[in-house]
Amino acid sequence: MKSLLNRYATPFITGLFLVSLISGLALFFHWNAGWFHGMHEWLSLVLILPFVLHLWKNWRPMSSYMRKPAFALAMGASLVMAAAFVVPSLSAEPGARRGGPPQFAAAQLLLKGSVAEVAALVDLPADRIADGLLQAGFTMDAEGESLSAIAQASGRDEAELLAALVSAAR
Repeated sequence: MKSLLNRYATPFITGLFLVSLISGLALFFHWNAGWFHGMHEWLSLVLILPFVLHLWKNWRPMSSYMRKPAFALAMGASLVMAAAFVVPSLSAEPGARRGGPPQFAAAQLLLKGSVAEVAALVDLPADRIADGLLQAGFTMDAEGESLSAIAQASGRDEAELLAALVSAAR
């Protein structure tokens, strides 16, 4: 077991770190996000195992690092950098979303509208959209309810409703 650990822990941590680095850069610069999103999420999780094995393999040198002020400073700075992303979202109003691709913001705006409002926006008859949603299994209680409320009342996901909306518009 120790031979296996010594042979593979560091190479796997290096390889998966490079995958995480490249996919993270691609996501940051919005290069082919479809290629890199799942890769980045899943292989970053897989990176945990070789990281733990690497720590286990190198525990003695690592524990001497932990006693030095530079380690505490690096951990503290990392925590502050992470907090810079978390703290603003804690103070946002519930349900508010910050950042993200503009198409997600546009979808959120559509979901706030009623069938009639969305129909006018996409230049289609409201009954065509309503029929498409009904055929997709959504229930509509009131004429002016939002698409989000329709999804919730139907016990369905908003993404499913948006997919049904696109199908109804075709």
